[in-house]
Amino acid sequence: MSAFSTTIQLIYVAAASCFVLGLHLMNNPATARRGNQVSTAGMVAAVVATLALIIHSGAITVTGWIVMAAGALVGAGVGLYSARTVQMTAMPQLVSVFNAVGGGAAALVGIHDYMSLADAGRGVPGSITVTTLLDVIIGAVTFSGSIIAAGKLQGLITSAPVTFPGSRAVNLLLAAVTLAGCGYLIATPSLPGLLVVIVAALAFGVSMVMPIGGADMPVVISLLNAFTGTAVAMAGFVIGNWALIIAGALVGASGGILTKLMADAMNRSIGNIIVGGFGTGDTSMAVLPGAGAGVRAIEADDAAIQLAYASKVIIVPGYGLAAAQAQHAVAELADLLESRGVEVSYAIHPVAGRMPGHMNVLLAEANVPYPQLKEMDEINPEFSRTDVALVIGANDVTNPAARRPGTAISGMPILDVDHAKSIIVIKRSMGHGYAGIDNELYANPKTSMYFADAKAALAGLTGAVKTLVG
Repeated sequence: MSAFSTTIQLIYVAAASCFVLGLHLMNNPATARRGNQVSTAGMVAAVVATLALIIHSGAITVTGWIVMAAGALVGAGVGLYSARTVQMTAMPQLVSVFNAVGGGAAALVGIHDYMSLADAGRGVPGSITVTTLLDVIIGAVTFSGSIIAAGKLQGLITSAPVTFPGSRAVNLLLAAVTLAGCGYLIATPSLPGLLVVIVAALAFGVSMVMPIGGADMPVVISLLNAFTGTAVAMAGFVIGNWALIIAGALVGASGGILTKLMADAMNRSIGNIIVGGFGTGDTSMAVLPGAGAGVRAIEADDAAIQLAYASKVIIVPGYGLAAAQAQHAVAELADLLESRGVEVSYAIHPVAGRMPGHMNVLLAEANVPYPQLKEMDEINPEFSRTDVALVIGANDVTNPAARRPGTAISGMPILDVDHAKSIIVIKRSMGHGYAGIDNELYANPKTSMYFADAKAALAGLTGAVKTLVG
């Protein structure tokens, strides 16, 4: 091995080390940003090393360099613009689109190399055929499935499960066609056979995600992210780049672990989620404040008194907080309460919001101190010692109906909000969440409903608390 090749391999080792270290740092919110920076540095080093390897080999023409540079500039521009302009409510959609791009790109890499070998007329080795097929199937399913997931999250496609008579039979048929195409391609390498596999995999991605309801979207996003990483790893095997293999394997493994944790947080198996049919989508019922048996409405002044004179307050954020872009407003209210000696913390449910870590990212944007963000297992014992639990736009993750059998969320671990001495729920209406059932918390005698947009309600609470202080 030449000194140049040795240097490239050492850079790849350093890049892989950065990926592993970055992933470790992402385990903790306080070091997650540094983890991103370390991982980014590793990826930059790997890309630069790969470009140097290409230049050294002289395998790309001037036209190829122009195409590659143009693609890099356009992709970087679109990515930078999207990251800077996307609203927090649309972050799950953006993640889904990124999953689609990653899976699609990985599939295209495998397709290109397979076609190059086939056109050369030297035959395609079985090892390349198998890894190409895995790459293409996983990448194509990820691409089409992620596009559908993004459409559901954006509201372009209904977030309710979409099924029809025989829909599961169609899924089985598509899977059978894909496997049959793979068998034929391994026995007799051919481009038409590869095309059949691609089309069947794309169709399967659509048919797989369409029946999945909105309540399962956080898990689906995590699962598709794992698919993306696996497809990238397979592309690495196809082109013989082990830095790509390591990066993809890390994403696939971490995404798979996260998917399992998310499924456990909903007390549902991954297989059950893939079968679909859970969740009707977030709805907003036309219910006036105070309407409904056992529901008690409250105004800003009364809620402010409870908060201002409490010793301990737990804030429970949900998607309603993100939809109202009220993260800065809740941080301001928390700071005000802390200045009065109130102990404030945030209860984070694993599937609150529409993607893994949605609430953590949202509150980090508002500079909420990381130690105040408490995961479900850590915060649940604290509710019984809490004076006021302030629920902002969270629904299914606080529903006591999960504790009894016979409901759509039975057995799902929830935040024990109803154990607090007093509960204030900020919500626009009595509309149910993604599971499609009423929240029994709202009829609890300790619960007061503050009907308003989250941002406006928090601003009203902050103003009322300041008046009390004055």
